[in-house]
Amino acid sequence: MAFPGTSDNMMSPKAAAELFCTVAVLWWVFDRVVKAMVDVHELGEVFVSNVFGLFEFKLVHNTGAAWGVLSNSTFVLGVFSCIVCVIIALYVFALRKGRMHAVECLGLSLVFSGGLGNAFDRLTQGYVVDFINTTFMSFPVFNIADIGVTCGIAIFFIGFLVFGPREEDSSDV
Repeated sequence: MAFPGTSDNMMSPKAAAELFCTVAVLWWVFDRVVKAMVDVHELGEVFVSNVFGLFEFKLVHNTGAAWGVLSNSTFVLGVFSCIVCVIIALYVFALRKGRMHAVECLGLSLVFSGGLGNAFDRLTQGYVVDFINTTFMSFPVFNIADIGVTCGIAIFFIGFLVFGPREEDSSDV
């Protein structure tokens, strides 16, 4: 399936920039709004329980990474997230010059906005607002930004494997 203005599966640089920026802004705003609504509860409070028997909403202020790794390393993790976001933006706009499949672009925009959302928390509040707690298994409490990062990585790699650069167009990269 070719996109308008292209003769192959790759998006035009303009279409890639529009998709990347639109998804990134929408996901970032979604993350910010939900975190603001959630952060009014008492720390540790379960404010919605037994959602489909799978999870509950419980406010946690996370100063580390998943599973308590790098506890109290909020600033370092925030800077690291910003560096990763800059690398993603450079990849999309400079290295690939926007020429990528929509699936790859979608995945990278989710990783970018999720990373930016958690970096914003870390650098402005000193912690990340987490609230989705799985009840069917032991798993770290997470948030909308984390969903963006995790799903974005999976979507990008699937897109890259299915639609990524081929030998004949590797000189364009």
